Amino acid sequence: MGRISLSCLLPAWWHFSLSPVGCPRVPNTSLRQLLLLLGAAAAAGALLLCSLLLLQGSHSWAGDRRLHRYLARVTDTEATDTRNPNLNYGIVVDCGSSGSRVFVYCWPRHNGNPKDLLDIQQMRDSNRKPVVMKIKPGISEFASSPDKVSDYISPLLSFAAEHVPRSKHKETPLYILCTAGMRILPESQQKAILEDLLTDIPVHFDFLFSDSHAEVISGKQEGVYAWIGINFVLGRFEHTDDEEEAVVEVPGKEPHQPLFRKRTVGILDMGGVSTQIAYEVPQTEEVAKNLLAEFNLGCDTHQAEHVYRVYVATFLGFGGNAARGRYEQSLASSRLPGSGAGLSPHSPLADPCLPREARQQLRRAGRTLHLRGTGHFQQCRQLLQPLLNRTNDSLSSLNGVFQPPLHFQSSEFYGFSEFYYCTEDVLRMGGDYSAARFTRAAQDYCATRWSVLRERFERGLYAPHADLHRLKFQCFKSAWMFEVFHRGFSFPESYSSLKTALQVYDKEVQWTLGAILYRTRFLPLRDIQQENFRGIHSHWRSFSFVYNHYLFLACFLVVLLSILLYLLRLRHIHSNCPASLWIQEGLPPQKNPGNI
Repeated sequence: MGRISLSCLLPAWWHFSLSPVGCPRVPNTSLRQLLLLLGAAAAAGALLLCSLLLLQGSHSWAGDRRLHRYLARVTDTEATDTRNPNLNYGIVVDCGSSGSRVFVYCWPRHNGNPKDLLDIQQMRDSNRKPVVMKIKPGISEFASSPDKVSDYISPLLSFAAEHVPRSKHKETPLYILCTAGMRILPESQQKAILEDLLTDIPVHFDFLFSDSHAEVISGKQEGVYAWIGINFVLGRFEHTDDEEEAVVEVPGKEPHQPLFRKRTVGILDMGGVSTQIAYEVPQTEEVAKNLLAEFNLGCDTHQAEHVYRVYVATFLGFGGNAARGRYEQSLASSRLPGSGAGLSPHSPLADPCLPREARQQLRRAGRTLHLRGTGHFQQCRQLLQPLLNRTNDSLSSLNGVFQPPLHFQSSEFYGFSEFYYCTEDVLRMGGDYSAARFTRAAQDYCATRWSVLRERFERGLYAPHADLHRLKFQCFKSAWMFEVFHRGFSFPESYSSLKTALQVYDKEVQWTLGAILYRTRFLPLRDIQQENFRGIHSHWRSFSFVYNHYLFLACFLVVLLSILLYLLRLRHIHSNCPASLWIQEGLPPQKNPGNI
């Protein structure tokens, strides 16, 4: 005979067996079967409900996180709510060569996940304008009078103090970071300026300002901060379990447990004096220490989720204006001795890097040299190639500096400053870069008469901030940008993953964003420790508050199943008790079901 055993997943004292012969009697067989089916259904329903509950929770949490990222980008242009007590603030002063600017940033409490970075955003005033202020001249102008530096920078700090809530001043970090202008000063003058800042600022302002918060940063540091800033805005530091998004595998803490994360982008930045390149390199690539920055953006130095190795190279003298100066010097030195070319407006020296018929005067060795543009883009490119100072080494770039191999098919780069101005201000083709389109547009521009270009300028056909200086040197800078990108950094002309940009998500990306992100990377530890202290109880209360009706239903089904099984157990005992036991209790003996 068949036998059904119900013992799995039940306590030992609940064990019982049902068989067609020994089955406890109930009013009829159909009711007995109904009870068994109801109990089994209740158990299956409870298990199914718990599975769906956990599945729904995981999907909703992942969906909420994606939605939060999207909303953060959308609401980033809204005015900052200074009444929110959970907002934190940070201030960065960029002391450049031509002036100083203050940037105010803000961020909410950290979410407690060590894999996530602080959600830092630029603070916006009541008119939704970024809280930024600039003053001139550059801080290096006070090299001979360092005691006046604090007075010079005070308006910037007062401006920031007006926007940061007074109650937050003492916990708001202030960083004063000096760049190119200060780097060229003697170390003694740099030290005198920084000492004046460290002495006077704490007297007049309550910001969190220590000795390490004021310094002259290197070009390498500036490049790293710029790289961090653009990748942070693009969301490339966000980790994900989605295999479609996690396209890069990096070594983890354990040898056999690799990490997956999003691919980062590289940056190209060409200013007036220098040009810079930065991109991530794999752990297997050997790079000299002076060209490599290895850092952990996470708050836990023992975790490898946010460890990055970035190749950074800065090339002084390779910016747009500095390169033009070097080119003019070579042009003047190439003039044949004894010839009168260039010495008068009537016999100008031909310059293929100026627009057709455009004129320029140079002062060389006490004499004026007259140039007249021929507007020949290809010839201009050829004259610029020696200025790249390339070597025959395939792994070298500008000035013969080592450059790690690039995987062009899987890489992505953003070009800033002159890379954007060259493509957008006049040629009106900023954004996705195409070498073929750019070359055609640059050739047409260079070959256009200067009188026609001026007429177009007066009609407002170029970018609003483009001026006559931009128009005159657009031909040269287009050729220089092209040569630096394709010959200096060896990007093939078929490369299609360069985007030239001034803003990303309608925000101007500054290296100061990367600076504060890097320098505040340990702050989440405070919030994580507080979360751990509040602990699991807080999360459980929040979970039960949202899902209590599901849990109540699951508990109800389990209790119902338990009652049914208990009743069946009682009937089983009742039907198998000896008749003598019932007689002793004064009850009529039970009939044997098997004799029916």
